[in-house]
Amino acid sequence: QVQLVESGGGLVQAGGSLRLSCAASGRTFSSYAMGWFRQAPGKERDFVAAVTWSGGRTYYVDSVKGRFTISRENAKNMVYLQMNSLKPEDTAVYYCAAARNPRSWYSGETYDYWGQGTQVTVSS
Repeated sequence: QVQLVESGGGLVQAGGSLRLSCAASGRTFSSYAMGWFRQAPGKERDFVAAVTWSGGRTYYVDSVKGRFTISRENAKNMVYLQMNSLKPEDTAVYYCAAARNPRSWYSGETYDYWGQGTQVTVSS
């Protein structure tokens, strides 16, 4: 069992930055690949970024490439999402997720555990 708690969301102006954090419980954090998803009002939850168990490889949706960076610290049971050059269309609730054996990095169905989400609002 893994419990995930996100933090770091808030209100920021377009062009600004935020760093989201996700704290994971449990002793087997390094056994899970980690991902970030987001859900805007009235829309489905979409993939944003993922990182492999060791942090050696990362994956991003095209719309955030070059602006967002996912990283993890296994010793601290933490995963991060650094978000730069934020745009109003990045406004959403952001969710952290954990997957033991992801069949697809991009599909929410792959992930076993989810956090409660943190709101990110980007004003124009």
